[in-house]
Amino acid sequence: MKLKARIAREVRFIKGLGRTLKWVKPIAPDSKDLLCDDLEASVDRHRDRPAITFEGKTLTYGEMDALANRYAHWAKEQGITRGQTVALFMPNRMDYLPIWYGLTKIGAATALINNNLTGAPLAHCLNISGALHCLVDAETSPAFEAVRAQLTKPVAQWTLGPVTPGRHDLTTALKSCSNLRPDRLTARGELRASDTALWIYTSGTTGLPKAARINHMRAQLYMRGFAGATGAVETDRIYQVLPLYHATGGLCGMGAALLTGGSVVLRKKFSTSHFWQDIHDEGCTMFVYIGELCRYLVNAPAHPLERDHKLRLAFGNGLRADVWEDMTRRFNIPRVLEFYGSTEGNVSTFNFDGHVGAIGRLPKWLKKRFNARLVQFDIDAEQPVRGAGGFCIECGPGQIGECIGKIDTSDARTNFTGYADKAATEKKVLHDVFEKGDAWFRTGDLMKQDADGYLYFIDRIGDTYRWKGENVSTGEVADRLAEAPGVLEANVYGVTVPGQDGRAGMVALTVDDAFDLAGFHAHVDKELPPYAQPLFIRLQRQIETTGTFKYRKVDLVTDGFDPARVKDPLYFRNPVKRAWTKITKAGFDKINDGGFRL
Repeated sequence: MKLKARIAREVRFIKGLGRTLKWVKPIAPDSKDLLCDDLEASVDRHRDRPAITFEGKTLTYGEMDALANRYAHWAKEQGITRGQTVALFMPNRMDYLPIWYGLTKIGAATALINNNLTGAPLAHCLNISGALHCLVDAETSPAFEAVRAQLTKPVAQWTLGPVTPGRHDLTTALKSCSNLRPDRLTARGELRASDTALWIYTSGTTGLPKAARINHMRAQLYMRGFAGATGAVETDRIYQVLPLYHATGGLCGMGAALLTGGSVVLRKKFSTSHFWQDIHDEGCTMFVYIGELCRYLVNAPAHPLERDHKLRLAFGNGLRADVWEDMTRRFNIPRVLEFYGSTEGNVSTFNFDGHVGAIGRLPKWLKKRFNARLVQFDIDAEQPVRGAGGFCIECGPGQIGECIGKIDTSDARTNFTGYADKAATEKKVLHDVFEKGDAWFRTGDLMKQDADGYLYFIDRIGDTYRWKGENVSTGEVADRLAEAPGVLEANVYGVTVPGQDGRAGMVALTVDDAFDLAGFHAHVDKELPPYAQPLFIRLQRQIETTGTFKYRKVDLVTDGFDPARVKDPLYFRNPVKRAWTKITKAGFDKINDGGFRL
C-alpha cells in the first residue's frame, strides 16, 4: 500500500476509534447511572424533537418518555419490584422501546422474546425468563395461549389491543397510569449498573435459544458505542427494520439515534419492495443491516428510487465482500460501517475505514489496548490447540483460529455477564489460556487476521467440517457458490454419508430463471478445490432463517439428502456422469451402500 493511502487509512481508523471511545468510557459496576438515565438525559436535551416514527405516527422524545413512564407506573401497580422480570412478546411497534425503557425506571428487567416463536421454543424462553407477567398484542396472544399449559409457573397475559374475556387489558390499564417520571430515589435508588436490564436471547440456529443477561452497563455500551461509531447527530434519521428483540436493531440501531437527538424510522419488519420508497420518503440518512438483508436488496429487481436518497452510512454486521461491493456501487451508498460482536460476548471490533470484507481491525500498535486474540484451533476436537506447556497458541497472519476475549470483571467493556443457565455460561469460558488463572470468553467464531491487522470472519465453529482430511468453511464455500449465475442464496452445511469419514458438503439453494445445473457444475469445478465442492444440492423456494436473517441449518443437517424426508428437489454430483443427477430412492440407496466412489 502506498504511503499516502496508508496514512489516510490510519487517520480514518484513529478518528473512528476516537469518536467511539469518547462515548464508551468505563462504567463502574457500582455506578448509579443507569440505562434509563442515559435515555432520560437525551429526552431532556431533545424533548420536542421527533424520536420514533412508525406506521405514519411520530413520538417526540417527550412523548416517548411519557409513554415509558406509564409503563413504569403500571408495573408498580402490579407489584413488580426491582430485580423482577417482565416478558415482552411483541413484534416491532411504537411501544416496544418505551416498554423496556419504562420498566428500567423502576428496576425491573425485560425479557425480549422473539415474536416469531411458537410451541416448545416459546415455552422454553418464557420459562427460563422467570417472568410472572407477559406483554403481548393481538398478533402474539394466540401463540402465548397455545403454550400456557407448558409453562412451569402461572404467567399473567397483558394484551395491547383487542382483548378476549379472561385476559388482562393493558391498553385500558395504562390509561389510568401517570405519565410523570417515577421518583428516582424510591424507584431505583439501590439499583446499580451491574444489575440486569434486559434478557436478550441467542438466535437458536442450532438448538433452543439461550437467555443472555444484559446489565445496565452492557446495554449502555451498546447504545453509546454506536452513537459514537456512526458519528450520529440530531439531524440523522435511521431506518430500522431489524427486530427490536435483538441487540443489533434494538440497542445498536436505536442507541445511535436516541442518544444523539436523531430519530428512528421504525418498521414492523423488513420488506424488499418497500425499502427504497421508505428511505426516500422519510429522508433517511442511515440504515441498520444484517448481511443477508443486503443480499436481498442486491438480488431484488431495480427500484426507481434506489439511488435517489440522502443516505450517508449503512452500519451492521455479516456483510459479505461480494454483496458489499455490489450494494455500495449499485445503490450509491457512500460509506459502510461493518462491526463484529455478539449479544453476550466481550469482543467487539469496527471496520472504521470501510476495508471491504473485513469485520474490524486490531493493528499491532494498539494490540495491548484490545482484549481480543486469535488462537489456533482443532476442528475435529472443536477446542483450541494447547502447546507443550498446556497454554494456547496465538495465530500468526493468515492462520485461521478461534477469536477469544480476555475477561476483566472490573470493566464492563470486557466482562462476560453470562446466561440464565450457569452451565451454559461456564462452557463459554476458557481458562489458563496464556497464563495460569486467566479467563477468556470463547466467541465460537473462526477468523483470520492479515498483516495489517484486518480481521476476516471465516465461520461459526460447528459450521466448519472436515472432508477428505481437509477443513471446509461453509461461509467461504457459500460465498463462491453465491457468485454462480442464477443463485440468489446459498446455505452450505455438512452431512454424514455411511462408510465415509467426515461430512460431505451439501448446499440449499434458492435460484432464479438464470440458474442452470450444467452451468452450476462448471462453476463449482472452476471455483472450488475438490474437497470443498458440495456433493448434494437441495433447491428451496425460501431458505429458512432466524428473525435476524441467520441461516438455520439444524433441520437441514437432520434431513440430509434422503428423498423420503425431503420434498424439495435433491441432486447428487454424480462422479460417473460428471453432472448433477436427481436423487431417487434407488440412487439414495446406492450412495449409502458405497456404490459411488466419492
